[in-house]
Amino acid sequence: MNFGRLSMSQLDSLACKISNLSQLRQFHAQLIQNSLHHHSQWASLLISQCTRLRAPPPYTRLIFDSTPRPDIHVFISMLKYYSNLGSAHFNQVVSLYQKLQCCDLRIGTFVYPVLIKSAGSKGIEFHAHVLKLGLASDPYIRNAIMGLYAKYGPVENARDVFAEMHERTLADWNNMIFGYWNWGNKAEACRLFDMMPERNVVTWTAMVTGYARMKDLENARRYFDEIPEKNVVSWNAMLSAYAQNRFPEEALKLFDDMMNSRDQPNETTWAIVISACSSCGDCSLADSFVQKLNQKRIHLSYFAKTALLDMYAKRGSLQAARQVFDELGVSRNTVTWNAMISAYTRVGDLASARELFDKMLERDVVTWNSMISGYAQNGQSALAIDLFKDMITAADDPKPDEVTMVSVISACGHLGALDIGNWVISIVRKNHIKLSISGYNSLIFLYSKCGSMDDAKRTFQEMTTRDVVSYNTLIAGFAAHGHGMEAVKLLSKMKGEFVEPDRVTYIVILTACSHAGMLEEGWKVFESIKAPDADHYACVIDLLGRVGKLDEAKKIIDDMPKEPYAGVYGSLLNASRIHKRIDLGEFAASTLFELEPHNSGNYILLSNIYASAGRWDDVVRVRELMRKVGVKKATGWSWVEYKGKLHKFIVGDKSHERSDDVYRVLAELGRKMRNSGYMADKTCVLRDVEEEEKEEMVGTHSEKLAVCFALLVTDAEAVIRVVKNLRVCWDCHTAMKMISNLEGRKIILRDNNRFHCFSDGICSCGDYW
Repeated sequence: MNFGRLSMSQLDSLACKISNLSQLRQFHAQLIQNSLHHHSQWASLLISQCTRLRAPPPYTRLIFDSTPRPDIHVFISMLKYYSNLGSAHFNQVVSLYQKLQCCDLRIGTFVYPVLIKSAGSKGIEFHAHVLKLGLASDPYIRNAIMGLYAKYGPVENARDVFAEMHERTLADWNNMIFGYWNWGNKAEACRLFDMMPERNVVTWTAMVTGYARMKDLENARRYFDEIPEKNVVSWNAMLSAYAQNRFPEEALKLFDDMMNSRDQPNETTWAIVISACSSCGDCSLADSFVQKLNQKRIHLSYFAKTALLDMYAKRGSLQAARQVFDELGVSRNTVTWNAMISAYTRVGDLASARELFDKMLERDVVTWNSMISGYAQNGQSALAIDLFKDMITAADDPKPDEVTMVSVISACGHLGALDIGNWVISIVRKNHIKLSISGYNSLIFLYSKCGSMDDAKRTFQEMTTRDVVSYNTLIAGFAAHGHGMEAVKLLSKMKGEFVEPDRVTYIVILTACSHAGMLEEGWKVFESIKAPDADHYACVIDLLGRVGKLDEAKKIIDDMPKEPYAGVYGSLLNASRIHKRIDLGEFAASTLFELEPHNSGNYILLSNIYASAGRWDDVVRVRELMRKVGVKKATGWSWVEYKGKLHKFIVGDKSHERSDDVYRVLAELGRKMRNSGYMADKTCVLRDVEEEEKEEMVGTHSEKLAVCFALLVTDAEAVIRVVKNLRVCWDCHTAMKMISNLEGRKIILRDNNRFHCFSDGICSCGDYW
């Protein structure tokens, strides 16, 4: 809209053409230019347009507050705007009503129905008010009161109002039918429907939506087909029923019927059908629908375009989604931005997601959750926690919800950051965030991954309801700590509580048996699986391999009904390393080099096997192969949490601010250990160098540096918790046992395979890992 000063008739004409917020703002500017924005007539029109276009509350309220002497129509328009926002704006509704009472305006009874609806669930306070005023018998007010209880409950109050009516309008009957469906009382809804003296399209549509809510689409469609005269709302109700119950093909067929009828789609129709396309597995159907939109040159509202963006995003069509996002321009709202951010995080493009996040002027809790969970789910746990810290100190004060906390707690678990995790839990309590099963499962995960199994078990026991994820998470914790027998007992308890084990359950149970050397129990579990998949075979190969039955493991691989995948051969390769079986190690590695040529771990395991046998030429050959393929050895690191910060170390690291002190402690420990009979195990060094150099290399492994830092900064009786990204080597394992004894400290080390709890010179794994 580009215009100078316009006449009243031209302004009226333009008002009818407003289709987005940008045009509304331009129209508003024109009213200001013509000195008309103070007039009640135009203020009322602007606020009505704000309601239609879902304009932000601050802007809409500014229009109202800029009107010097608003008439009753302006007040009504503002109340209707708040009515669309729900009970979150109850205080503004009360304030508006108080202001209306102070104005020299006649408050007719027609104000109160709007007032009650504007208050949302808190409208009961206005019910009491109209009773005091003696207005409760007014049919319109009475209908609004009944609608209030029908929507927000208790529905019995609505029924009492309905029963007291001597004369009932069609709207009263419809309100009551809606109320019964809303509270799941199908029998009463149907009884009233049969009793009604007359019905209209609203009545029939209420029956359609009621059955749809109960997922009874057959009856929903039956009532829909019986509607004497359909309108766009009834079509939308049936379309929505199919779309929300995951019958997108049926929704699209019904949409074709609608296009052949006299009823034309509105913006809600397009949004519903586009949403159906986004959940449709058949991309061709979605593409044909978009093609149909283009052929008919349909002008979509921003609401429908947001649905279109979401459809492209869910399909992974990022370029198309971004094109729609850019086309929306100033019409983009928070939902649009959130959909685009989620689209980027879903495919792991965190940089683009964060770029949009940083550009947003207004963020809601969904925005923060999208970005935080994006980081957490894409392995950027530290960034997820950092962003959460920004969230709770943000100026717009977004309140974290359970979705936020589950992502952050899980991120703390992945990092093994127990202190930060406990701080996050304190925020859950402070904000009175009620945790569902999902929230409690994340707590079990946190405690398990931080080596605090007593807290994990306590959380599990406190749950009134548990699902299969609850059991799987705790069993996985037992597995990582080598508590095989507790894991097997929990499987029995699970079945006793009629929670059906899934494929993950059997994976974690078999892993627990493997880490505890429980061959007999593990084999029984494996044989009980009706249709074991490749992951279950990988677990049983690992189970056999760890106890030295490598030939039996190899035979199972040869006899597998399905083609083995990399994990199966990986289990055999690791077992070959443990038991120094060069022949099977070479067999497993050669297959793995074909299946996953860029996995550095496979090359390192084979190098370990050769190095332990002193076959240095073969070690060099493997290194040359890695160089040729372009594979680099993963850098080993360890970290310790201290004062809410993660202190990270790599082998031979001297970059830490307290590096000199760390190496001083390391030297002192070395002397104590040698005096106690320690001799460095140099078999894990993958280079043929002098013995003294080998000893120096293993002596500065990252976990040793991390433990020395912890000894330096923590209290004498504090548990030392270290997280390592690779498997702990034999030399470090021996050193940790001696350090725990010499320093009288408990050390919990989590490597990429399991937990090692060192105390008094003994490790919880029993030197079996």
